[in-house]
Amino acid sequence: MIKLATMSSVCPDWSLDQIIAAMKRHGYQGLEPRVEWGHACAIEADLSAAQRQVIKKRMSDEELDICCIATGVRMAAPDAEERTAHIADLKAYIDLAGDLGCPYIRTFGGQRDTAATLQAAVDYTVEGYMQVVDQAQSRGVTVLLETHDDWCHSASVRAVVEQAGHPNLQVLWDFMHTQRMLEKPEESFQVLGSYTRHTHAHDGSYIDGKLVVGALGAGIIDHAVPLQLLSEAGFVGYFSVEVIHAPGSEHDAEGVLAQYAEGFNKIRGEYLGGESATS
Repeated sequence: MIKLATMSSVCPDWSLDQIIAAMKRHGYQGLEPRVEWGHACAIEADLSAAQRQVIKKRMSDEELDICCIATGVRMAAPDAEERTAHIADLKAYIDLAGDLGCPYIRTFGGQRDTAATLQAAVDYTVEGYMQVVDQAQSRGVTVLLETHDDWCHSASVRAVVEQAGHPNLQVLWDFMHTQRMLEKPEESFQVLGSYTRHTHAHDGSYIDGKLVVGALGAGIIDHAVPLQLLSEAGFVGYFSVEVIHAPGSEHDAEGVLAQYAEGFNKIRGEYLGGESATS
């Protein structure tokens, strides 16, 4: 079954209590905290052991999941010192995820070394991930490489995961970014489907040459076909809403959560033959 989640980026000014209440109002079952951005839910790597246990119990008592921790780790960062810092951060996030009972961590490849071949960039990125995957396995956490930035093409993401050959390095398929590369969902699925463990949702349309995020179903990004393909392949995971609002900005978090839940339920009814998110 594919379930509905939201990133804290949708509602950066809400406390965890406010997020939980909104999740229940709109049928969300998973929360994906975006660390490093100062969100009011305050789920960060500096939480004490006691604070982690309180959050874990609260979510469990509400029958909700912390389904993924979204980080800004960039494993292909060309500068060795910067990459070392990202690896250290990722190790801390693995422990955070393990303590919270969260199965996945989102990472980026990030900008590649433009002077290197793609194969060299893959080798370098794999070498970085191999420094953390055993720790991840010991904590029951899987690290995910997102289709994003210089790694939007499915083939390059699959190359990293295949070359690493470790069960605790898999894929986060962001439908928007592969389609921005003019990949059809069927093509991306053929390459990434068996490695996909989590997905991101944000529709959008081109306005003055820029892809602007908007309501689910109102833009040009096809979410129905990839969800259908994943569902038919037995995918069990989350469709996580990634509509980014800056803390303190004017935005309608409630409206976004309501509209994306409605859009997701429509997709489920028409393409997945499943229950609605609120049932």
